[in-house]
Amino acid sequence: MPDPCVLFVCVKNAGKSQMAAALLRQLAEGRVEVHSAGTRPGGGLNDLSRRVVEEVGASMDGESTKPVDPDLLRRADHVIVVGSEARLPPVAGMRAPITTWELDEPADRGVDGIERMRLLRDETAERVRRLLAEI
Repeated sequence: MPDPCVLFVCVKNAGKSQMAAALLRQLAEGRVEVHSAGTRPGGGLNDLSRRVVEEVGASMDGESTKPVDPDLLRRADHVIVVGSEARLPPVAGMRAPITTWELDEPADRGVDGIERMRLLRDETAERVRRLLAEI
């Protein structure tokens, strides 16, 4: 039986979706096929996102921003939009529903910079652990 396939999506594919993918790759230890993409990909990865996942032993090495691939949307067992900004319309032939993880936004409380990213990482990591337990 093939490994389950998970696709994380955000707008730029620079921070939140990359963070979720890195955390799942770390926790799943090769038992899950993990991808990330953006609805409007940015020019490069968010350095603070990279730093905070490295703090917990995960990695974004070798990753780059990329657009959503319709074929991957059809093949994925789990499609998760990370955060509330991205809009991802379904494509014909998708077998997975699109799930949105509404994350608490620390910036709304005046928390910014690396502390903001750590809070986003920790909430994302908890959601990734629950997802992995379901898979």
